[in-house]
Amino acid sequence: MSSTLKATLQSDLTESIRSRDAVRSATLRMALAAVTTEEVSGKVARELTDDDVLKVVAKEAKKRKEAATAYVDAARPELAAKEEAELAILEGYLPTQLDDAALAALVAQAVAETEATGMPQIGLVMKAVQPLVAGRADGGRVAALVKKALTSP
Repeated sequence: MSSTLKATLQSDLTESIRSRDAVRSATLRMALAAVTTEEVSGKVARELTDDDVLKVVAKEAKKRKEAATAYVDAARPELAAKEEAELAILEGYLPTQLDDAALAALVAQAVAETEATGMPQIGLVMKAVQPLVAGRADGGRVAALVKKALTSP
């Protein structure tokens, strides 16, 4: 069973090569290389599911975001622009990110379901909220909102 997201990445790569879109081609090649690396990591090669491919693409997008921030901090706007262009391409394959209000509502729901009362239960709440979020928000944002929900009266 082949991943449909992986197939989409491959067909989009072919199209970008034909249209001579260098940035898009390089970005998709990098994403597909990361997917292949993930497939052969571990003891046995395996076929990734769409969710697995999505996690790899999200991880690559996070790397681009962090690199762009580092380049901006280092006063290298030309390199930051390249990373941001790659990030924009990768974000096209990710589900739309949750806004703060929607994310806060999911966190509140998870806190209510787990009946967590304080910081010792942060792991329990994170475990409950992760499937609800499923790649639509950065883990750091989720953790910050969980901490805020568990420490506020």
